[in-house]
Amino acid sequence: MRHNKKFNHLSRTKAHRDALLANMTIALILRKRIFTTLAKAKALRVYAEPLINRAKEDTTNNRRVVFSYLQNKEAVKELFGEIAAKIADRPGGYTRILKTGNRLGDNAKTCFIELVDYNEAMLKAKDEAKSKKTRRSRKSKKTAAPEAAVEKAAEEATKELPAAE
Repeated sequence: MRHNKKFNHLSRTKAHRDALLANMTIALILRKRIFTTLAKAKALRVYAEPLINRAKEDTTNNRRVVFSYLQNKEAVKELFGEIAAKIADRPGGYTRILKTGNRLGDNAKTCFIELVDYNEAMLKAKDEAKSKKTRRSRKSKKTAAPEAAVEKAAEEATKELPAAE
């Protein structure tokens, strides 16, 4: 039976899996984006997001808990410094997984996982989309054009009448 087996073991022992996920989390924190297989990225998201969530509140206990998982002072400093400032108002979903296709050697599904607030291309696209929005009339252009022509003709007719008298 398959009781209490909710996570992917990645064909590794517990110690090997913990070391792998800790190293990948350190790389993600320091580099903001890493390329890996889809299975590892999904396992990494489950491992890293609770640690990133702890960084919202900068307390000694939270730093010690995160350090016990990562064992890297630079990564903890980066996480509680720059990253915590960017994710302060985000309620969750700190990482994004984007699939990149299959690997040539073994046809494994590959992807990259990145921190959401650090993708400059997507942030620029979002800003452009917000700036392009304008309020538009519900009238269609086809109906507006004849009405404008009728109004112009009426104005010209009223101008010509006083000149004719």
